[in-house]
Amino acid sequence: MQEVLSFEEFASSRARRLFQVGYLICGDWHQAQDLVQIALGKLYASWGRLQRQVPESGLDAYARKVLLNSYLSQRRLRRSGELAVAELPETAAAGDGATAELRLTLLQALRQLPPRNRAVVVLRYLEDHSTEAVAEMLNTSPSAVKSLNTRSLARLRELLGPDRALLFRD
Repeated sequence: MQEVLSFEEFASSRARRLFQVGYLICGDWHQAQDLVQIALGKLYASWGRLQRQVPESGLDAYARKVLLNSYLSQRRLRRSGELAVAELPETAAAGDGATAELRLTLLQALRQLPPRNRAVVVLRYLEDHSTEAVAEMLNTSPSAVKSLNTRSLARLRELLGPDRALLFRD
């Protein structure tokens, strides 16, 4: 008989990855923490049903979908009372300064994309999901994902300029 994964085991082993996805999608540390808490809260509330209906291998995809839907619904409802700032504060980064600068530049460019476009880029390139999987997560067609992806990459190339546009080849 297969050992059943407890919610505590699932949450502790997946929370970091959910946070990474949440942060890249929303671009805000605190909102990403909130999104992970919302997603884990929703999963906890229905954990018994999920254990019966979703295979263990599908729980990660389900958790990401809950996280993504929570983010998109918050954006639709415009509940964010925080104000975005034009410039990031200067901080000392450990390691290679060029790598840290590139990371901040990419995050800043990613934040300028609309929410669905940002979600497509993060799910396709960070999470390495297929076009079909992303379409399913966003409840849209694969052709819509391809279109969003093409427009998103073009916009990122535009924002980053010719020196860094090579990062986003099709």
